[in-house]
Amino acid sequence: MDYIKVPGEIEKGSFEIISKELGDKDITGLEGAVVKRIIHTTADFEYRDITLVHPDAIHAGIRAIKAGGSIYADTSMIMAGVNKKRLSSLGGEILNHVHDEDVAKKAKELGITRSMVALEKACTNSDIKIFAIGNAPTALFMLKKLIEEGKVKPDLIIGVPVGFVGAAESKDEIAKLDVPYIITKGRKGGSPVAAAIINALLYNA
Repeated sequence: MDYIKVPGEIEKGSFEIISKELGDKDITGLEGAVVKRIIHTTADFEYRDITLVHPDAIHAGIRAIKAGGSIYADTSMIMAGVNKKRLSSLGGEILNHVHDEDVAKKAKELGITRSMVALEKACTNSDIKIFAIGNAPTALFMLKKLIEEGKVKPDLIIGVPVGFVGAAESKDEIAKLDVPYIITKGRKGGSPVAAAIINALLYNA
């Protein structure tokens, strides 16, 4: 059986198929690049309709990345999926604190999730300009709280936690903020979606 073996040709062909199957729902420009990257990662065309992009989100994210801003990710899976070589070449890095010993200790003492404590720790680092949440709704709720308290002002929030408890609600709350965001409505999302969004921004920075 003959099949495509060249990586670049596989990706090119994939995006051609995505545009063709989107048909009259095809989207172009930077927003299209983000949504198509999500579809490429998930093979799920529903993301065309459930991805909400704040008018300033993509340009704000690209500006932050080009200025060397760092990214906080709530999972190791997001970190693994991001093109770190590209990010590093622009002066940034991607961080995660969920597995830090001090975070685990404080979370146990307070009886709250490590994701919440890790997010709070990340907000003390002024180099972090983008927050990417793909797993923990509690992290998004904590981020909203800290923004409202004036303790942090992200350049961009990527809010795409997946799940049944709090996922949809946390994203709805982020959409109420006066902060650029890229979110997915409802239960769908996840770390691969967050990584896809970051990569779309990196490839267009």
